[in-house]
Amino acid sequence: MSFQQHSPSGFNVLPPVIKNLLIINGIFFLATFIFEQKGIDLANILGLHYFFSEDFRPYQIVTYMFMHGGIGHIFFNMFALWMFGNVLENVWGPKRFLIYYVVCGIGAVILHYTVHYFEIQPTLNALNDYILNPSSEQLNFLIDSKTIQFSTPQMVQRLEPIYTELRQQLSSGNAERALQISVDFVIEYKKEFLNAPVVVGASGSVFGLLLAFGMMFPNTLLYVYFLIPIKAKYFVIFYGAIELFAAFNPSNTDNIAHYAHLGGMLFGFFLIKYWQKGRKEFY
Repeated sequence: MSFQQHSPSGFNVLPPVIKNLLIINGIFFLATFIFEQKGIDLANILGLHYFFSEDFRPYQIVTYMFMHGGIGHIFFNMFALWMFGNVLENVWGPKRFLIYYVVCGIGAVILHYTVHYFEIQPTLNALNDYILNPSSEQLNFLIDSKTIQFSTPQMVQRLEPIYTELRQQLSSGNAERALQISVDFVIEYKKEFLNAPVVVGASGSVFGLLLAFGMMFPNTLLYVYFLIPIKAKYFVIFYGAIELFAAFNPSNTDNIAHYAHLGGMLFGFFLIKYWQKGRKEFY
C-alpha cells in the first residue's frame, strides 16, 4: 500500500488533531510545574493509578496520556507524534486518527496493568497472609526479603510514623502492642503499594502510530539519528523487538512501561485489521 494511493489532494503539515494534541500536552506539562510550586502533585492526580488502588479515578484513563515526566519525555513523544501522526491524520482524517490515538493509549495501559496484576500477586498474597496471621518472625521476613520496602517518597512520608512507632514498641519489649501496630502498618503499606505505580505519557499512543506508519508505508525510508536510512517496516520490527526484550528482561530497572508501549502497538494492530476487514482499500 503506498501513500500515493490514499493521499488527499492537500497535505497539511500540522493537521488539526495533531496541533491540538501538541497544545494540550504542552499546557498539561506547564501546569505540572505551576501546581507543583503550590504543593499540588498533578502527576499523582491525573496520572493513571493501578485499577484496583484507592487513588484510581476513571478519568485518569484519558488524562494520563497528557502527563509527562520531564523535558526529554515530552519532547520525544511530541516529536514522534508529529513525525508519524501528521501523515496518518492526513490520510485517515481527524476523526479516525483521534479514535486510533485514544484506542492505542487505552490499550497500552490495559496490557501494562494486566501484566502488573500478575506481577504483584506474590507480594499481595504475602501481605494478606500477614494481616490474617501476624507474627514478629513473619514481619522480619517481609522486611528482610524486601517484600516491604519504601519505594516512593509518598510511601516514606505516610508510613514512616507508623514504622517508627512499631520499632519503638519492639525495642521497649511491648510485643502485643507492637504486633497490633504491625498489622496496621501492613494494611497501610498494602494501600500505598497498590497506589504507588503511576503511568504517565503519550508513549502508548505514539508506539501505536509508529506501528500504523510501518503497516501503511512499509517501504518509506526513515533516518535514524538523521543519518542511517532504514525502511519503516524494519524500523517498527526493530523497535518492537527492543520493547519486547526490555519487557521480559528481569534485570531491567529503567522504570519505563515497556508493556504499555507493546500494548499500544498491539491494540493499534488489531484496530487497523478491524478497519481493513472486508475492504480492498484502507482509508
